[in-house]
Amino acid sequence: MSREFRAARHQHRLIGYWGDGDGERLAQDLARMLKGDGWVITQPAASEILSLSAAGLPPDDVWVRVDDNCLTLGREAFGRVTLYWLQIEQMIWFASEFQLLLPLVESPRVSIPGLYGYSCFSYLPTPLTPIVQIMAMGAGTEEVFQSEGGNIIQQSAKQLEVDWCETSVQITDESIAVGELQTLLIAAMERQIADLRGETVGVFLSGGLDSAIVAALLVRAGVKVQAYSLDFGAAGIAEYPYAVQVAEYLKIPLVKVDATAGRVKQAVLPTMRALDIPFGDGVTVPLYLLNQAASRDVRVVFNGEGGDQLFAGWTNKPLIAAGVYQSVSPGGVESFADRYLRTFHRLWGYEAQVFQSHVYEQIKDIHPQDWLLDALDPTFNQSLLHRSRRAGLMLKGAQNIQPRATNLAFAHSLQVRSIFCDRQLAAWTFGVSGSLYLQGACEKYLLKRAVEGWLPAEIVWRTKRGMGVPLTSWCLADWWGDLGRWLNPG
Repeated sequence: MSREFRAARHQHRLIGYWGDGDGERLAQDLARMLKGDGWVITQPAASEILSLSAAGLPPDDVWVRVDDNCLTLGREAFGRVTLYWLQIEQMIWFASEFQLLLPLVESPRVSIPGLYGYSCFSYLPTPLTPIVQIMAMGAGTEEVFQSEGGNIIQQSAKQLEVDWCETSVQITDESIAVGELQTLLIAAMERQIADLRGETVGVFLSGGLDSAIVAALLVRAGVKVQAYSLDFGAAGIAEYPYAVQVAEYLKIPLVKVDATAGRVKQAVLPTMRALDIPFGDGVTVPLYLLNQAASRDVRVVFNGEGGDQLFAGWTNKPLIAAGVYQSVSPGGVESFADRYLRTFHRLWGYEAQVFQSHVYEQIKDIHPQDWLLDALDPTFNQSLLHRSRRAGLMLKGAQNIQPRATNLAFAHSLQVRSIFCDRQLAAWTFGVSGSLYLQGACEKYLLKRAVEGWLPAEIVWRTKRGMGVPLTSWCLADWWGDLGRWLNPG
């Protein structure tokens, strides 16, 4: 028996093992699990870092390292790439995809806490996964496993230093903040395009502010751009005309991607496979179609994900209103965690009506607020906006928006980049007074001021809405019969 460390890589995927076991049998197990050509199995040297990046550029999003009888698994704070681990006897297996580890589990058991967490948030809160045996790395953490006397000992997770906390001195001068933000946005884009050599890149253009800013910065930097926008047809809220307006203003070509009911229905199962684990959001299948269309033309795509979390977008308004009016529940004034939990608009509070009795018995003493406490910790940020922005980055951002965007891109062999996933930019935003993010009913005020000379005024200053996916129309009309067969075949 000897301590073994091997890994295999294939484009955007990583899997490996470390610990004490039968090396020959383990190598055979690994080879048998890998399907398709292109996998490269390596035996990394001590201290050699294995890593993956959603953008294909530094910094790494996940990394694996072995030194001094220790295995270290790490995940960057934006949460763009996932990393899972599983212990079997005295071996630790790790992988960047949940599905890669699933064949190793002899008798998978559904995680009831994971199911409950998903019903509250529409994603599985880390470290939970769909089954009990496999664990998920939290964004912005490192897990260290020590080998002592042939036994694997898991050390406590180490929180990486992340500058998502309020600075003691806040910028309050609007003109200073606007100038610094413009410089930071341009610098963030320069880092994102450092490896491009005249190739065309894709940008997912919703017609909203964030994706329009990304497109504008790419054009200003002299990058060849091909834009892609969703067309929901006659149903839903028409966002496509705004994307057309941006594309015409920037003089870039725009591809209309069919996202009507029939096309979306065809893509449901492929999207589920691409997502790797469940993400419950109506945008997932349309975003799959965007990636599919872009993969025919480009190898790198840009999106505007992260802008709402970084600059206090429209999703903060319900939380702010609840804070102002101190929403009262039957038991008294709600806690901040209660108010934040309510912003997810999911099944929290309806457990007794939703779950069968034997499941309800297993979840009734679980408090979903506990999954929010670190992100909402007031010791990092005293002001409401900074506190909610940190939570947005750590929760909705790192555990839902960013990983699902990366999974959909990786499924189509695409690198995915966003200027809003930039550490320097993110750290700077916590040194700006909250009054510059929200002025009256105008959210993301500072960002709009910084870019108002780069885009049409109507795009910059129009009221924000979420992506107008016509779920209600589809479910009550186009898919009504299909839903009955899917949910109750009998």
